[in-house]
Amino acid sequence: MLFGLFGKKSAVPSAVINAVDAAQLALWIKQGTALVIDVREANEFRAGHIPGAILQPLSAFDPAKVPVDPDKHLVFHCLSGRRCGPASKKMAAAGFQGEIFRLSGGFAAWRSAGGAVEN
Repeated sequence: MLFGLFGKKSAVPSAVINAVDAAQLALWIKQGTALVIDVREANEFRAGHIPGAILQPLSAFDPAKVPVDPDKHLVFHCLSGRRCGPASKKMAAAGFQGEIFRLSGGFAAWRSAGGAVEN
């Protein structure tokens, strides 16, 4: 909280991190409203990834390099859903304001749900 005029507290908008499942992500991709960021390593990405995903490995993650589109859902994913947590937190700490989504179960859940994969 910041103190505004007359010493009153005013809320500063911040990021909210939520989970999204594979079915919802597939719908957003179909609608063109998802911005998917893959935080796995390059070799994992080359072996198969969600169509349209942008590679930003956690090992070199820089929030400034994540493209932001206010008209799209920002979704981070990794293999199992663990690495996308630190990436989401780094994005929020860098000042991103809005909703950040983590793919529940990661790429493994995406594949198990029958999600499209490109190489």
